[in-house]
Amino acid sequence: MPKQKTKKAVVKRMKLTKSGKVKRHQSFTSHLLTRRTSKRKRHLRSAVIVEGVFGKKMARLLRGV
Repeated sequence: MPKQKTKKAVVKRMKLTKSGKVKRHQSFTSHLLTRRTSKRKRHLRSAVIVEGVFGKKMARLLRGV
């Protein structure tokens, strides 16, 4: 049976941390930023950990399992 391939769409958007958690960047950062406060924009710059069932599914797609 052949190996499972990694989903390239997920690889472009997310990363696995050393402990196996999935890290992604925030959305809403590309344009129309004048309406957002400085605090909001600063918090959107940082990456977040994907949690729950969705995180587990994305981890599986990244590992190619």
